[in-house]
Amino acid sequence: MAKSFREINYDAPDGLKLYARIYDPQRKTNALPLVCLPGLTRNARDFHELALSLASHPDTPRQVISFDYRGRGRSSYDPEWSHYNIGTEAGDVIAGLAHLGISRAVVLGTSRGGLIIHILAATAPQLLAGIILNDIGPEIALPGLIEISLYLNSPREPKTWTEAADMLWVVHGPAFPALTRGDCERFARAIYREENGVIVPDYDPNLLRTMESVDLTQKLPDLWAQFDLMAELPLLLIRGENTKLLSPETVEEMTRRHPALQVINVAGQGHAPLLETGQLPELIAAFAAGVDLRGS
Repeated sequence: MAKSFREINYDAPDGLKLYARIYDPQRKTNALPLVCLPGLTRNARDFHELALSLASHPDTPRQVISFDYRGRGRSSYDPEWSHYNIGTEAGDVIAGLAHLGISRAVVLGTSRGGLIIHILAATAPQLLAGIILNDIGPEIALPGLIEISLYLNSPREPKTWTEAADMLWVVHGPAFPALTRGDCERFARAIYREENGVIVPDYDPNLLRTMESVDLTQKLPDLWAQFDLMAELPLLLIRGENTKLLSPETVEEMTRRHPALQVINVAGQGHAPLLETGQLPELIAAFAAGVDLRGS
């Protein structure tokens, strides 16, 4: 059976070997590509179902590209763990798009991916035709960051894929009552990999060292200045109703600064909503189609 996506490897600016997936539309189209940027410890597999839906959309099919950051998925691990930062990762994304010959796109970022979009708004604004932020804004609420830190630093060693899904349900189930067992099983296979018969998280363990210097008692530096650079761009914000990372106050301020901001509140999900669930694929397709029309 043929793969539903192409795979590429390319060089980061510092020479590290990186990986991305490309989902080509099923027919010729002039639609802008959609670029998907995952969360802190996540990878391109997060977007598989969404990418299939968008590439095969009956009305507005488009190419979808999803990246593995350095140290995640099938990208090489960096021998210098301090390079795991949003500035370096933004540079890696720019290099990947240049490798693919993509000069303009709709860019979707989940959590850390949304922070990287803020950096792109400052360093490569010409790439951004429209922006989708999945449960992230220019200011991170400390309760959400503390929750993520505790989760990542808790040992999790599932023996089977069923146990991996069970563990995710125990941890995330209270904030995600809308998800099904099938959603959790798909979730597990997106964040773990099997290595010599052992199920392990699919990222460099040294990535967690970047969290050690974060003072979880103090307000984090914000990215409002970078957010303001998006003022003229179409912008969609997706927020899980049970999230602890993106506060209602931050959403209110985002709306004040960007009055055309579109907001989708996802019932029964926390940080961060699974984008292949419910009506989200169709809503994302409609937003991207609107960006296409704006640029035509």
